[in-house]
Amino acid sequence: MSKTPGIDSSIGRLAILPGTFDPITNGHVDILERSRLLFERVIVAVATNLKKTPLFSLDERLRLVRESVAHLEGVSIQSFDGLLVDYARHVGGVAIVRGLRAISDFEYELQMALMNRRMTEQVETVFMMPSEEYSFLTSTIIKEIAALGGPLTGLVPMPVEQALRKRFRNRMGP
Repeated sequence: MSKTPGIDSSIGRLAILPGTFDPITNGHVDILERSRLLFERVIVAVATNLKKTPLFSLDERLRLVRESVAHLEGVSIQSFDGLLVDYARHVGGVAIVRGLRAISDFEYELQMALMNRRMTEQVETVFMMPSEEYSFLTSTIIKEIAALGGPLTGLVPMPVEQALRKRFRNRMGP
């Protein structure tokens, strides 16, 4: 365990992978799978983001995440609201895992990481790059493709593809 000042190594290696997950994509799953290589446990923390109007309800997003990551051990799914660092401290997390796709992600994520560090030194931010095949993938792009009837195979887990097909039934193929 780490002897890093400010990090309580007695609580284990629990990381938080936060997001709105509206919907979860294969890029999210990729980051989660690789996070499990670094941390004993990972909580996928589904946020009730007040700045966004999600396509799927919180209950739907939680269900889709659960179904999409059921193959992974050491992963739990929870919802949260409020400050992420407060939630991380509450559940005993030592790290917040954030995926970075492009330089535009970095600027925002760096600001958030620095602010989180200012609020608590007990939780570190870890940045991970997605696998190259998912470096362009966002939930917003997925929703646009789905709404316009485009193919989603290989971009999202099957439960998400099915949910999007159902939601946009009039525009998507079978």
